[in-house]
Parts: sequence; C-alpha cells; structure tokens
Amino acid sequence: QVQLVESGGGLVQTGDSLRLSCAASGRTFSFYTMAWFRQAPGKECEFVGAIVWGRSSSPTAYGDAVKGRFTISRDNAKNTMDLQMNSLKPEDTAVYYCALRPTVWSRRPGDYSYWGQGTQVTVSS
Repeated sequence: QVQLVESGGGLVQTGDSLRLSCAASGRTFSFYTMAWFRQAPGKECEFVGAIVWGRSSSPTAYGDAVKGRFTISRDNAKNTMDLQMNSLKPEDTAVYYCALRPTVWSRRPGDYSYWGQGTQVTVSS
C-alpha cells in the first residue's frame, strides 16, 4: 500500500502564494507519477498537475487553469512532491489532493490508484 499525506493548505488572499507538499510512504515503484487534483464544492475533480518519477528528467504537466502560475517539483531524498502556487485567485479555492499511479501520467482522476486525504486551500477576494 501507499500512503500519501498532504500539508500546507490554508487561507490566503488574492495574489498571494502558497506551497503544498505531499509525502509518500509505503510501497515503492521504480516508475510512477504523482499528481495534484483539486475539487471545489459542487464541481468535478480537476487536474492541477503531475510529475513523473523514474526517469533521468522529471517531466511535468499542468492543467490549463494553473499553467504559468503553479509549479510542481519533487524531492527525491524526502520522497515528497511540492506544489508552488503563485498569483492565487478565488477560483483556486478547493480541496487539493495528492495522487499516485505506478505508470505514465494521466489527467483523469479515475486513473490514479492512491490518494491522500486532501488539504483545504481558500483564497479570499
């Protein structure tokens, strides 16, 4: 099994920055993808971004709504994935989830086998 624990959520104002972190533990894979999704009340789960482990490079992908504002990075030593969120907007308010799948990345939440509990991000106007 894989355990994912998110941290770093909170209440910020429009234009502020916030950094989320996801710590993975348990079963390991030689090649896998970690991703961020978010879900606002009454809305579908939305792909935020993903990063691949197990290659010499760390390819990333982002959802259109956050491209250019959010950046995903990884720390191999700590086995964590971070989400740096800049220029936050009220529409970024959501519960942010970390997810993992032991293969190539996907934008579809149903393709991910492992999920964290989520962390709330609220951006006030």
